[in-house]
Amino acid sequence: MAFERSFRSIVILTGAGISAESGLGTFRDKDGLWTKYDLSEVATPEGFARNPVLVHDFYNARRRNLLAAQPNAAHAALAELERQWGGDFLLVTQNVDNLHERAGSQRLLHMHGELLKIRCGHCGYVTEWEHDLDLATACPACGRSGSLRPHVVWFGEMPLYMEEIQGALQACDLFVSIGTSGQVYPAAGFVAEVRRAGRAHTVELNLDPSDGHSLFAERLYGPATEIVPEFVARLFASA
Repeated sequence: MAFERSFRSIVILTGAGISAESGLGTFRDKDGLWTKYDLSEVATPEGFARNPVLVHDFYNARRRNLLAAQPNAAHAALAELERQWGGDFLLVTQNVDNLHERAGSQRLLHMHGELLKIRCGHCGYVTEWEHDLDLATACPACGRSGSLRPHVVWFGEMPLYMEEIQGALQACDLFVSIGTSGQVYPAAGFVAEVRRAGRAHTVELNLDPSDGHSLFAERLYGPATEIVPEFVARLFASA
């Protein structure tokens, strides 16, 4: 079924659920990463200060997993939507993987950082990085070792690009949330912000209802590789 109207400005939010079928672990499901690891030990500045070796081991394993993964049909559908859509478009991802980029997406913001980048705590230098990281690794910019870390946003840290994201949420007339738990703020509050602006249609695409599912005007559930391409096809039919 096609939409009864077309849209001029689209904001899409993606979470771990869109990459699950590519073999990357989700976080808060019954078998998610946070059931296997203590997030306070591997995903906080305090945990890194206490035991940087443990944190590096955790992210080294995730980096290797990501390098072996491939984008799936959901990533490809969103990249095709961006290429063909005539209006404004922004993809905001909570994911630190690069599967959206590898599928062809370009107009996107990583609000929680990027796993294949590192940041120096001494000089602030950020660079691409696909290798294991440890305390002996020297910063390519300042040459000092001991404070390189994954360029990801840990719990207790401020998400990135919030000003740009807030502006897009206020202006959009279609907001789509894909593969999110609805438990992690500020992203979990985006649908409420859009509703307060009063002009956008809101859609949840997920394997199961999120914590905030009742806030969405439309809700579709199933594997991302099935429901995201189907939803994109409906958008093209309405344009």
